[in-house]
Amino acid sequence: MLHHPDRLNPKVSARPGREKPKLFGGKGTPMVSEFAAATFGARIGRSSYAGAQLIADALDLHHRHPQLWARVQAGEVRASYARHVVTKTRDLEPDEAAFVDAGVVESADGRIPWSRFEALVEAKVAQAAPATAREKELKAARARFAKKVHGEAHGMASFLIRADVATINAIDAAITARADQLAAARPDDPLLATDDERRVHAVLALATGADPEADATTETSDLLPAVQLHIHCYGGREGEGIARVEGHGPVSEAWIRDLLGPRAKFRIQPVLDLAGQAPVDAYEIPERHRQAVHLMTPADTFPWGSSTSRRQQIDHTKAYDPGGPPGQSRIGNYGPMTTSHHRLKTHGNWDAKQPFPGIYLWRDPHGGFYLVDHTGSRRLPDTTAA
Repeated sequence: MLHHPDRLNPKVSARPGREKPKLFGGKGTPMVSEFAAATFGARIGRSSYAGAQLIADALDLHHRHPQLWARVQAGEVRASYARHVVTKTRDLEPDEAAFVDAGVVESADGRIPWSRFEALVEAKVAQAAPATAREKELKAARARFAKKVHGEAHGMASFLIRADVATINAIDAAITARADQLAAARPDDPLLATDDERRVHAVLALATGADPEADATTETSDLLPAVQLHIHCYGGREGEGIARVEGHGPVSEAWIRDLLGPRAKFRIQPVLDLAGQAPVDAYEIPERHRQAVHLMTPADTFPWGSSTSRRQQIDHTKAYDPGGPPGQSRIGNYGPMTTSHHRLKTHGNWDAKQPFPGIYLWRDPHGGFYLVDHTGSRRLPDTTAA
């Protein structure tokens, strides 16, 4: 096998960052060399994560779900239905997965709608492993969190708190009491005109420890917690500009003016001269270079990379050589990547070149070529790449 773990040298694999055997599928499936997922994902135009999920699903189908696998080979099963089954049974023992396999295989051809199929699979998983189902129930009962919910648009977001009902009732009572104080203290504040707006502000005041007595005299914006948003402004059609809020998405300039205007303080930064960044003679990357790299290439530069975090690692496209020529740390020799993709480039026989700043040419371990730029990732014909 091309990616059989036996091909790995155990002494080399034991070193930090090197490729290791990995169990992609459930118990009873064979292990595969770790970096196979990135190569497979790139070859089919998908992310490394998507490649890993496809490998795991295929291994589970073949080794843990013989009846579903037979119907997949016969073209009788919808791929989404089959993949849902193996995902939901990955933590089960092989015999438990086989029980679910027998219980859902007849319905996996789409004869029942998706919502009913989900319910069927959930029931069969619980029947196959009742002790595991109970353990998951107990785990869910202990799952307490308070976190920002991702995925909302138009400048809005949500914060979700999950706890026992007594705790939630106590939080609700505290918010209600503070909202009532705000209504009495600031009856004419346009930012606190409705009960919902007062309750949101009450949460902010409670979270920041604001003095209730100060609510009546302090500017609303001064009671808000200090947070930093990075907003990039662009032109738009018909005179209305569009901005991008990092980590959220596009908003109109009117939204910034009407929603953030009364609530925020702004620091306007000039456009950064990306091409005018002087190189440095050190491995360490200066902050001004990191800022320029993020503005020029905000996404992971590995083929079909999806991360846009500012916390990505900044890699030297051409490896830094302490005895090499001056100016190796420069715009045009950097590429942001996640830790896993950085490991692939360093230890996984992937090669990268940056013929122009922000344009990346990659070659996988088997000779496939990929072009990554501001428009996305594309597989190149081998003749063109050569």
